[in-house]
Amino acid sequence: GINAEYMGEKLILAARVLVAIENPQDITVCSTRLFGQRAIYKFTQNIGCNMSAGRFIPGTFTNQIQAKFQQPRVLIVTDPRTDHQALAEARLSNIPVIAFCDTDAPLQNVDIAIPCNNRGKNAIAMMYWLLAREVLRMRGDIPRNTEWETKVDLFIYRDPEEAVKAEEAKAAAAAPKDEGLTWEAEQDDNAWSA
Repeated sequence: GINAEYMGEKLILAARVLVAIENPQDITVCSTRLFGQRAIYKFTQNIGCNMSAGRFIPGTFTNQIQAKFQQPRVLIVTDPRTDHQALAEARLSNIPVIAFCDTDAPLQNVDIAIPCNNRGKNAIAMMYWLLAREVLRMRGDIPRNTEWETKVDLFIYRDPEEAVKAEEAKAAAAAPKDEGLTWEAEQDDNAWSA
């Protein structure tokens, strides 16, 4: 099992590392996994850092000729197993790595491992939300004694097909119901015939 107290300690340590970097653009967040892509998008919106969602393009940290070349000071990955290409390039470029690690995650090239469930969309969203909130609190952007207005729901991955189905269901519920009452033409037995 995962120790929640230890997870909190590592989360605060990671937040301290991120706050120590003066320019948030020097932080890159990476998620190959689909469930983490909305979470890293919202994380980058709140923190102001760079993101790499979807397939990690080889050479992003090592090939200076490439158009998307970056030199981050810290890399955050959602899963060390699926984001292995980003980890390998971070190792070659001596970039420290913060990773959300499940109990079976490989820890090679990971500097700060935050133990958590990184399989479910709700768990990934919660971890990025907690990290973003802690970074903003340490920066002084939001006070510790008040709630953060940004809800964790915004960080949760939403399947586009499920959203379309929900809209269709809402439209069907709002449509007038057919009660089986129709106007039928009356049969006139006394019709004038010419």
